[in-house]
Amino acid sequence: MAVMIAMQIGALVPAALTLVCKRGRVVCAGIPMSDIPIFAYADLWEERQILSVANLTREDGTSFFEVAARSGLRAVTETFPLEQANVALDRLRKGTLTGAAVVISPQADAASGNHG
Repeated sequence: MAVMIAMQIGALVPAALTLVCKRGRVVCAGIPMSDIPIFAYADLWEERQILSVANLTREDGTSFFEVAARSGLRAVTETFPLEQANVALDRLRKGTLTGAAVVISPQADAASGNHG
């Protein structure tokens, strides 16, 4: 399992680490990104990884989605507002989540025009 952070908020990294399972990855694609705050080593334990994508361009992203569409790749996600992050975590722990949980921050929600 992986989580990709495409925002410029470094504080999301420790939160994302708590969402990924053993051997999961947190990919930071927000360039530039604010500093990542201190977090407990236990959140990195069990081979979790933090990776950065330093040179991803808009064209790289577009090309990826073109290849994904041709390959039949289908992402299944379920979105949760930030205030329901614990619900997402609980469902992940219980195995009742289908696909990937996407936690939407109020800033991202407002920027997208998504109001519910």
